[in-house]
Amino acid sequence: MNRFIQLHLLTSYPPSNLNRDDLGRPKTAIMGGVNRLRISSQSLKRAWRTSDSFKEKLSNHIGTRTKEIGVEVYKKLLKGGIKETNARTWAAKIVSSFSGEMETDDKKKPLEKEEIKILENPSQKTDEEYDSFINRLVSEKKINSLLYKQLVHISPNEMTAIDELTEKVIQEKKEPTNEEIELLRKENTGADIAMFGRMLASKMAFKKEAAVQVAHAITVHKVAVEDDFFTAIDDLNKNDVDAGAGHLGDTEFGAGLFYLYICIDRQLLLENLDNNLELSKQTLSALLEACTTISPTGKQNSFASRARAMYCLAEKGNQQPRSLHASFLKQIDDKDMLAKSIEEIVKMKNNFEKVYGKCAVAEKSFNVLKGEGSLEDIFNFIQED
Repeated sequence: MNRFIQLHLLTSYPPSNLNRDDLGRPKTAIMGGVNRLRISSQSLKRAWRTSDSFKEKLSNHIGTRTKEIGVEVYKKLLKGGIKETNARTWAAKIVSSFSGEMETDDKKKPLEKEEIKILENPSQKTDEEYDSFINRLVSEKKINSLLYKQLVHISPNEMTAIDELTEKVIQEKKEPTNEEIELLRKENTGADIAMFGRMLASKMAFKKEAAVQVAHAITVHKVAVEDDFFTAIDDLNKNDVDAGAGHLGDTEFGAGLFYLYICIDRQLLLENLDNNLELSKQTLSALLEACTTISPTGKQNSFASRARAMYCLAEKGNQQPRSLHASFLKQIDDKDMLAKSIEEIVKMKNNFEKVYGKCAVAEKSFNVLKGEGSLEDIFNFIQED
């Protein structure tokens, strides 16, 4: 097996604000002495793993990343007829093996009798109203002990184990034993966990090393973040008293051609999926489709900045991987920016090979600008040994 697959992507985004910083501005980075737009790897991975195409290809193999699984178990226990005090204690116990760090209840804000009455009589409200009611109690820190302090990534088979134990507790109306609550599984059916890893600080034996490394996407050229001043008009304002706008606002945006590098350790991916070769191939296929066709969701309603990769170079081999970002240390300022960027990637790849020898045993690409190659070609290429 060729262990490493490397993907080099060029994607052009029109005016957009796909990934914001703490001030709401598009994220940036200095590279080659000039300011570039940046899309973080976290933003990209989140968009991919929650996309419809990802879910379609890996329908039963996507994990759940949450702090709130204890709240979900609590709801099920209450709806199953378990008294509130027991439901809260038992729910926290059922999910305790996934994290040693749970929030603590704020004793200054105990549940009121009327709230307990509602909790223990779910039929009084619709499912939506009941969920909203419990969410309010969580936000008011009245049932905080059901929350993890940090996000925990739970695999599909672990989620099934949680559901089965919850149902057993409801049927038997008794607290689960210490043996029953050991629900962490070394076996993994979560494709996203296999790709992007899982860290459990208090349960190191169950962590997963990420098999897919995703760089931050960065523009190949210098970028200045711009301001967009906008107004919203009040439809019922007849301008007879106040002719002003109903709302004034501003947002920041940028546009650019982004380079993205992804490195996939196929051997580790297979190991992370318990040597399920078919699932490993499905995962590679889902990842390739997502990274070439799915855009981050930030400000999409404002900018409709959906895009697909214009160029993809895929390499495979057992050689030590390397990014080709150095192709753009000197910013691209050519008017024919996409063609020049592709040329620089190929040039840098060839120069690496002159110095270090072959960096891969085989490669395949598609080029939308020239209408050459296809996504299907890359699918087949990365799945072949």
